[in-house]
Amino acid sequence: MSDKIKWGVIGSAGIARRRTIPEGIMAAENAELSVVFDINETANAEIAKEFNAKAAGSMEELLASDIQAVYIATPAVLHYEQVIACAKAGKNVLCEKPLAMTIKEAEKMIAFCEDAGVLLGSGFMMRFHTQHQKALEMLQQGKLGTPVLGRAQLSCWYPPMEGAWRQNLSTGGGGSLMDMGGHCIDLLEMFFGKVKKVSCFTNNSVHDYKSEDSAVVNLFFENGAMGMIDTFFCIPDNSSKNALELFGSKGSILAKGTIGQGDAGEMVAFLEGDDAGYNAQQSRDAGAGIEIKPEAVNTYLAEIKEFSRAIIDGDTPSNNAQIGLESQKTLQACYESAKTGKIIEL
Repeated sequence: MSDKIKWGVIGSAGIARRRTIPEGIMAAENAELSVVFDINETANAEIAKEFNAKAAGSMEELLASDIQAVYIATPAVLHYEQVIACAKAGKNVLCEKPLAMTIKEAEKMIAFCEDAGVLLGSGFMMRFHTQHQKALEMLQQGKLGTPVLGRAQLSCWYPPMEGAWRQNLSTGGGGSLMDMGGHCIDLLEMFFGKVKKVSCFTNNSVHDYKSEDSAVVNLFFENGAMGMIDTFFCIPDNSSKNALELFGSKGSILAKGTIGQGDAGEMVAFLEGDDAGYNAQQSRDAGAGIEIKPEAVNTYLAEIKEFSRAIIDGDTPSNNAQIGLESQKTLQACYESAKTGKIIEL
């Protein structure tokens, strides 16, 4: 196989145009952009010209080309049919999150791709953030001791807009929880493993569109750790610092600004030795802690490189379909909890 994977893009005019094409596919040494398709023909033609690719007039035309991989960045309601179509055409697929609208759809997509002999991946690019990877390494090394608590926060201002698919349950499957909370859930699952049970509140605190603009989630993991997620479409961007907090019996890792579309932020570890004893005064050291600042890597570039590498090597990518399925299960449990007012076991 060639040392470069030819990519096609379905849904070129959104996040693909802003981030994944210029920062990921165009920048990866093991990938090249070949053909793009979007229902917005004018935008698609502009994107094809800008990035020296072919503008396909239909998804069928794109799939008939000699591409080896497809990046799908369309509304969630379209993912199932588009992934199946790609698999039927023998194309590997990296699909944006959420992987599907339901668990059943996600499971069918995975099974179909396995039967077709193609890879299916999930677009959780925040896993590749180098500070998140360093925090994961420290957890795995036992630097934080027994995992106790994780908190992840991602919010923005997202006012009502005509045709915004994330603001409609029938096209996005959910609002702030599905769109941004999905990333937060995936990160905590990366750090702590599988979720055992959840409780969740959702609301339309400010905006009156059909999907929720507010969500708060409590998680209980199989390893005994707990988690909290808060994600809102009704908090101004600069007011939310997108906090990530990981606590264990030996210390903590505290960050802000690492969750999001960027490749950097602030992350500090506060660690205790094995001989730390009981402090009756509960005094706090005002020290600065240990700054965690590995060399930054563009997360969109990293996810494209990893998926392309897996195709070339005949391997399973770290951004595989299973993480998308686990996220789907947790999200569905969250929405069920919000609807019923009950704790839901997975």
